[in-house]
Amino acid sequence: MTGNVFALFESRFPSDRDALFIESPTRGRFSYGDAARWTDRFAGFLTASGAVPGDRIAVQVDKSPEALFLYFACLKAGLIFLPLNTGYEAEEIRYFVGDAEPRLFVTSDAAAGAIADAVGQTTIHTLNADGTGSLVDASTAHDGTTFTVQAVAADDLASIIYTSGTTGRPKGAMLTHDNLASNALALHRIWGFVPGDVLLHALPIYHVHGLFVATHCAVLNGSPMLFLESFDAKTVLGLLPRATVMMGVPTFYTRLLNEPAFDATACASIRLFVSGSAPLLPETFAAFKARTGQSILERYGMTEAGMITSNPLDGERLPGTVGYPLPDVSVRVSGEDGAPLPAGEVGGLEVRGPNVFKGYWRKPEKTAEDMTSDGYFRTGDLASSGEDGRVSLVGRAKDLIISGGLNIYPKEIETEIDAVPGVGESAVIGLRHADFGEAVVAVVTRTDGALDEDRVLGALDGKLARFKRPKRVFFVEALPRNAMGKVRKNALRDRFDDTFG
Repeated sequence: MTGNVFALFESRFPSDRDALFIESPTRGRFSYGDAARWTDRFAGFLTASGAVPGDRIAVQVDKSPEALFLYFACLKAGLIFLPLNTGYEAEEIRYFVGDAEPRLFVTSDAAAGAIADAVGQTTIHTLNADGTGSLVDASTAHDGTTFTVQAVAADDLASIIYTSGTTGRPKGAMLTHDNLASNALALHRIWGFVPGDVLLHALPIYHVHGLFVATHCAVLNGSPMLFLESFDAKTVLGLLPRATVMMGVPTFYTRLLNEPAFDATACASIRLFVSGSAPLLPETFAAFKARTGQSILERYGMTEAGMITSNPLDGERLPGTVGYPLPDVSVRVSGEDGAPLPAGEVGGLEVRGPNVFKGYWRKPEKTAEDMTSDGYFRTGDLASSGEDGRVSLVGRAKDLIISGGLNIYPKEIETEIDAVPGVGESAVIGLRHADFGEAVVAVVTRTDGALDEDRVLGALDGKLARFKRPKRVFFVEALPRNAMGKVRKNALRDRFDDTFG
């Protein structure tokens, strides 16, 4: 027996290996047999290149079938898969490489030159969205070979995913094979996957939502995926009649609602719409139900714990709530003194279960800080729990901004802005935005009266991924502070609340 999660996935592949696994508008059709062949090919190459169980394989590539097969190969070979957002810039890459020390860095041909210095001595291979690249070429010798699933313990690491931190330095969340397996099995069951389901997959695969939640459910079901490189409302609208399940971020649903042709008829074949990665506005929930007759199922999770709660498949899905804890997952709401609070009171949400990560890579002190003595992880989110256990998120600690489904911590951006000549100090906030949910905005004091928005934004070029860069910069005489000297970001949010309408 092995604790390798890929053994579980492979056991669920259809007996007919010609069954469709991925259909891409740009790349065509890939069967489960193709997935198995490419997985073995990449796994054979990686191990022949010297990678051994426990080594990290860093991957910053565009979404493609081969990128997904590379993930499978890492699991199968007992390697630790380290996906990176394609928007990260060279200086951010430098930090990840220095911290994780990967055996191999996989990127695109287009990006390889720009990050070469940041990657240093780490070997680079390339993989492009069209299925070409040096990784594909170099692995040719292993095409057609069979690779045996590497025996690993369930508690061994399967993936490290970096999540931004309030200190400005991202932290690597260590996810085990059992973390992934337990979460996938729970979601597959509670969301009622059945033979014949088809998943519409328009999410990125460098993120928990697209890589784990969506893909794992499809694989456990032996289902095909309509695999889009990115979300386009008109393309999705055309594919909906061929799908039964769609997973997305709130932005997907707001954009669909902007399409006049999107109605109950267009999504008649869909049995389940799932939303996550950012709060779904009650207004979006109501508008979607009025247009389609369907209620979006909102769930809640995070990098460190996968999925934590979900609204029910059968039963009332309440807007503004994220449902009940998953099977074998325990949540509680605690006060500042750490004592559990009664139903209805707001406090810090804590979670314990097989889904909770092993800790932060090479940061034992941070891991210890975020864990309670009885094994609960402090999520940093503020929540309340109903008498029946249904969870409602009421706020986010640490000023987390979620824009387009991506987590953004202000401190990292503030550090870069504060280094710009002419800046006194800065405060970064998230403001309501109809498309992204929240938009990043910087509020700045200046020591140089000639400093303007363009100079601030220009200074961030090459320093921060585009999704982290402010959409607006506002200048003030002084930042508002409370009696303890802490910047009152709530006051700034109120002041600039109507920036985006």
